Amino acid sequence: MKTIGVFDSGFGGLTVLRELLQLIPDARYVYLGDTARLPYGSKSRKTIARYAVSSARFLADQGADLLVIACNTATALALDDIRAAVPVPIVGVVEPGAHAALTAAIASSAGTGGSRVIVLATSATTQSGAYTRALNALGLRSVEKACPLLVPLVEEGWLHSDVHTSVTLEVLRIYLLEALEQAPAANILLLGCTHYPLLKPLIETTLKNLHHPMQIIDSAEATASAVAALAMDSGPGAIVMPDRVFYATDSIEKFQRLGSAFLRQPLPPVKLVDLGG
Repeated sequence: MKTIGVFDSGFGGLTVLRELLQLIPDARYVYLGDTARLPYGSKSRKTIARYAVSSARFLADQGADLLVIACNTATALALDDIRAAVPVPIVGVVEPGAHAALTAAIASSAGTGGSRVIVLATSATTQSGAYTRALNALGLRSVEKACPLLVPLVEEGWLHSDVHTSVTLEVLRIYLLEALEQAPAANILLLGCTHYPLLKPLIETTLKNLHHPMQIIDSAEATASAVAALAMDSGPGAIVMPDRVFYATDSIEKFQRLGSAFLRQPLPPVKLVDLGG
């Protein structure tokens, strides 16, 4: 059994952890949400790298044999810095999502030559161009669409009641229409933010209403699959009792509340940790 460290600037990475728990249930997990220093997207690349490296080092100090950078911004802008600083295997969220899109394209009748991918992501992730580079390297054409309103809607819980859901559906409709104007023949939709898996049912409804079916790639699922493959390839880690430890750098009460919704199960008490400025 391994100790797997999972890092995000906030809560979204819990969707990756949720998938990991299904694929590798007997591992020990240590999750860190760097809530004191979010949002990462408004910071410079140098600052993001500094924050991400300090968080990765913290998880390594907690005994992590393998690190999952379950944050699209940190993956896009700081993955090389993290790998240089921490001597354990590291998996980000961009490459697994891109490879899952490739698998979907190969399986489709359009193939890689005829497939077009729309990536829904935050502004910081789209500005980095990380998904475009990863998808283009695999022979896939893509359009990245920034969706800055989606994370706040998810964190406010506007996914369930009729009134709130109608607002979220309208926001999704507008974003998807704008993306489809740029890529009208798109047949693959990649969720490039770890908050977005919670929106998947509403996205499916929106695509149905737009009469534009697409295969949806959940980067949280893709990342968990990549981690599971790596964990098996790298052999056994230290023998530990399966458990889950959660740390946050601020707002542990909010983390406890939102985290339970993201993970879809109650969290144990969240521990507060100070990683500095």
